[in-house]
Amino acid sequence: MTAPQTQTQPQQQQTRENHVTTGATVWLTGLPSAGKTTIAYELAGRLRAESRRVEVLDGDEIREFLSAGLGFSREDRHTNVQRIGFVAELLARNGVLALVPVIAPFADSREAVRKRHQAGGTAYLEVHVATPVEVCSVRDVKGLYAKQAAGEISGLTGVDDPYEAPESPDLRIESQDQTVQESAAAVHALLSERGLA
Repeated sequence: MTAPQTQTQPQQQQTRENHVTTGATVWLTGLPSAGKTTIAYELAGRLRAESRRVEVLDGDEIREFLSAGLGFSREDRHTNVQRIGFVAELLARNGVLALVPVIAPFADSREAVRKRHQAGGTAYLEVHVATPVEVCSVRDVKGLYAKQAAGEISGLTGVDDPYEAPESPDLRIESQDQTVQESAAAVHALLSERGLA
């Protein structure tokens, strides 16, 4: 009977390389103008510089191409989030880091996406970009808060439509207290801690 073999250095290196090709979904949830998309693109650039395969599933692009025709009712928002979750899980299952800066205002919708990932054994991280509505309304990147205040639109998440903040996200970012680079670094640190970066 021979003694069990220990891994040689090349085998250990191969194991490490296989390890970091694991995909994952990082869902960045938060109010409009919280900084979700800005952080996602900053993180994507950093990960690409490390030769990682990354896709940013931008909520506006998804609405235009994958969820055209959906409105903003609770049911339509849920359908939109499930479609994005399906695409993210598909990418992540195939070794891509899918960064998803999408509001996803309802806890049950986000939980359904998490369960889809768990069922497939795919890594899923929820990051709450917890920028207060007062800060978001000043940033007002797309002019939504101004339009809502002027009565031009209604159903703005966190103002006159509900936003159910995550109770126990994998990471909470206070983007108003740090730079975009610091926020992206915090998500990167979480990925590294979980063996995903």
